[in-house]
Amino acid sequence: MPRQPRDHATSSSTLPWGNNQPGKNTPDYAPNGQHDDLRADIQRRRVGLVELRRRFHQRPELSFEEHETAAAIAEHLRRLGLDVRTGLGGTGVVGVLRGTKQAAEKQNKGHVVLVRADIDALPIQEANDAPYRSQTPGVMHACGHDGHIAIALTLADLLADRRDQFHGAVKFAFQPAEERIGGADRMIADGALDDPNVDAVIGLHLWTSVPVGTLSVQAGPVFASADEVFLRVHGRGGHGAMPHLAVDPIVVAAQIVVALQTLVSREISPFHPAVVTFGSIHGGEAFNVIADTVELRGTLRAYEASDRELLRQRIGEVARDVAKGMRAEAEYEIRRGCAACVNDAEMAALTRRAAEATVGADGVPGGDQRQAASDDMASFLAARPGCYFFVGASNPARGIDAPHHSARFDIDEDALPIGLETLARATLEYLG
Repeated sequence: MPRQPRDHATSSSTLPWGNNQPGKNTPDYAPNGQHDDLRADIQRRRVGLVELRRRFHQRPELSFEEHETAAAIAEHLRRLGLDVRTGLGGTGVVGVLRGTKQAAEKQNKGHVVLVRADIDALPIQEANDAPYRSQTPGVMHACGHDGHIAIALTLADLLADRRDQFHGAVKFAFQPAEERIGGADRMIADGALDDPNVDAVIGLHLWTSVPVGTLSVQAGPVFASADEVFLRVHGRGGHGAMPHLAVDPIVVAAQIVVALQTLVSREISPFHPAVVTFGSIHGGEAFNVIADTVELRGTLRAYEASDRELLRQRIGEVARDVAKGMRAEAEYEIRRGCAACVNDAEMAALTRRAAEATVGADGVPGGDQRQAASDDMASFLAARPGCYFFVGASNPARGIDAPHHSARFDIDEDALPIGLETLARATLEYLG
């Protein structure tokens, strides 16, 4: 029999958009219209799930400044009866939900799975005119983290009502500063994976290059590593009309940028995608003056750790040698960001089963669906076997197709219960 849910933490009467009842009349996503006890529980929470997402969307906070967000998360988890720790990694929150199902052997303490959700927003002025648009000038949830928070909190509610169905524990980690990279490492350093010790991790990302109703789950790398590259080219300034008396660092920098493109095309296997991009070049102040120095900033992305290390080394070598050959000098610095997100094969298979049970096999296509974006979920996946999967959230027919980090970014909220159900099924199977 379906369980009767407790009074939930959100209701339309307490939130700023009143009684709009978001999500109430959205279509059924079940394959062949199938339903079960879990699906029924999720459907009863659907309105509250969407309201949670909208509440967090209206109150975005930047990396390591998520104080109000963290307080709301902690309060919600405490109301559900979870053991809560705050301040991990600065503004991170961890909640532990322990199952009450008895193990076959008394000494078996059960497995612990960590569900991770990122909580920070971006320094973007929202251009949407939705009733739930950001109320914080210059700050916006433009990457779906508001939805991740809502899904994880609703999952905690759902599983709290089902704690007698699993043995072990679910640890919920609400991580700060994914957008800046670094929140995951700080949370782990503060003990997010300890007490109780985590055996596996799982997480999701709402993704607007994937249509709503579709999920992407695969083993191996799914997000690339990301490092920040700094180059400073020193020449000798002079008059723009007399370049033979100077060493033009702008020309040298242009040659370096072109030369570095050959690293991917000629030194990395064609079966291993990688990216070297320079997004910022600054040098000089006047149109007719040759500058002394040019500064370049770029990004290095790779999926294989060996490719990442090779490129980190070769970028500096090529830059210095090209500059030397043109009578200039090049300084090189690389700031290590996050590693690639690499899914464990067994956890990916488990998550795929959960996804197919949610939307049907046709809604979980195969093939290589890696993204060149990066995410410090990588740190959790490097520390424990796990799976990070994508939940389709675009709907061009409704005008919801802006890319991530866009001022017009939004999600089709029909994606929220799909992500929630997949996450719930995967978590319950792992602890089953």
